[in-house]
Amino acid sequence: MHHSSAPLSRRVWLGAVALLLALAGCTPMSAPAPAGTPANTAATTPAVSAAAFPVEVTSGAADSTTKVTIDKLPEAIVSLSPTATETLFAIGAGPQVKAVDDQSDYPAEAPRTDLSGFKPNVEAILAQSPDLVVTASKDADLVASLAKASVPTLVVPSAKTFEEAYGQIERIGAATGHTSEAATLISSMKQRIDAAVAKAPNLSGVTYFHELDPALYTVTGNTFIGAVYSLYGLTSIADATAAAGDDYPQLSEEYVVSANPDLILLADSQCCSVTPELVAQRPGWAGIRAVEQKQVIVLDEDIASRWGPRVADFVENLGEVVSTLELAKA
Repeated sequence: MHHSSAPLSRRVWLGAVALLLALAGCTPMSAPAPAGTPANTAATTPAVSAAAFPVEVTSGAADSTTKVTIDKLPEAIVSLSPTATETLFAIGAGPQVKAVDDQSDYPAEAPRTDLSGFKPNVEAILAQSPDLVVTASKDADLVASLAKASVPTLVVPSAKTFEEAYGQIERIGAATGHTSEAATLISSMKQRIDAAVAKAPNLSGVTYFHELDPALYTVTGNTFIGAVYSLYGLTSIADATAAAGDDYPQLSEEYVVSANPDLILLADSQCCSVTPELVAQRPGWAGIRAVEQKQVIVLDEDIASRWGPRVADFVENLGEVVSTLELAKA
């Protein structure tokens, strides 16, 4: 799991996605499609392009002007981001990955270590003898320290939009010699997402509460998670708080009860054992529409917090679930 800051610690950059959604009181949804429709194919027949080097790749946010130069095809990559790790393996760069951080739990074959993406230790990273480091952290000291050791660092922070997510896949592809595989992956993701949205109902006006943790931190529509829900017309009850500038606000129990969301999505069942039954036992929550109508959904918190290749699975599975809800038939 991976999230971006203290309140986010177990949400967005603590990861969007072969999500296993289970609908409280409903028939469990089928398992997600194999995560790597193109991923596994690319990994089987990698077409590494060493001739493309040296390459210059944008590092940082989508609008960044910072460039990183990678002189030769990297053969000892260290990934400090679960989303980046998933992307590297999905585009066939897995054989080039030497070590990944302690939160990179997918795919299973990723060489997981005790390296931390939250508190990077330069000495520990350099001990892996990397020729490329990929991280979601915008830690300038980390980048500068690795540069002094002649190790290029590609920064790919949490995405806010699908286009940013696709752009990061392109950048990782260019940095590792897998440009064509990255393009194939992106094309497949777009096709799957478009198809899923086309066959699902548009739930315009339907509201949701995405619970990041029991302290009631949540997301607005301005986040990547919010962008996924927006595909189906869903609106976060936290959007009214967005003017405060916090896209991951902490809501009070009174606020949630008053907002009376149509859907509650739990991204804290694995970490914190929150269940639909426990939600119903919270003071005043039994009267919330989502609880009354048994429209409380349990998410795989890692998948729902990452913005890489498996986001297509997230979108597909969410589409399947919302299509079964009573509110979709209203």
